[in-house]
Amino acid sequence: MSAGKTEAPIELETAPRPDASVILLHGLGADGNDLAAIVPELGLPRSLAVRFVLPHAPYRPVTINAGQVMRAWYDIKLTDTGFNQSLTHIRESEQLVRGMIETEIGRGVRPERVVLGGFSQGGAIALVTGLHLASPLAGIMALSAPVPLAGNLMGQADPANRQVPIFMAHGAYDGIIPFATAEAARNLLSAGGACIEWHEYPMEHSICMAEIKDISRWLAERFGR
Repeated sequence: MSAGKTEAPIELETAPRPDASVILLHGLGADGNDLAAIVPELGLPRSLAVRFVLPHAPYRPVTINAGQVMRAWYDIKLTDTGFNQSLTHIRESEQLVRGMIETEIGRGVRPERVVLGGFSQGGAIALVTGLHLASPLAGIMALSAPVPLAGNLMGQADPANRQVPIFMAHGAYDGIIPFATAEAARNLLSAGGACIEWHEYPMEHSICMAEIKDISRWLAERFGR
């Protein structure tokens, strides 16, 4: 599957007739199955009927991995000044996610009942898409994410989502996206007015059980149950 084309996402529903949706984007080289196991581990309240949408990124060559073709939301390079993330690909993926949101709205889920989230690259796309969106969302999750253009992101945010609740989390021992990089991005977003709930965990580039519990509580708060 080439860039610009996507396969049908995995969908998991916590109860019949969902009235809320979480679009959850995987990281570099993975696919939608990578985050599927998190859904039952969240243990959301029975009163919540949530559809989890777990899409697959298109295949593309990835410079940081010697040009190997793999699932990626965007190409990424490592330079002397840090990560160089393809803005063109980021915009392409943003449009893909906007289409997913429109699909959920077409199924009867109001935009203010939609959470965008993701791990690593997926978290970067969730942040960019959510902050640019003109319809208010329930929230954004950025898990162990390399935040693109952090210094300008809030300046480009649509007024509808300038104060959207953002759950940001990172591992203190992350050897892929250094903790200091994530902390600096958090500070820039906060300085721009972002409403961030920040978490750090004693882990590497991964998701831990303590984080899953925090996400569960945060989602229940966002969906008002």
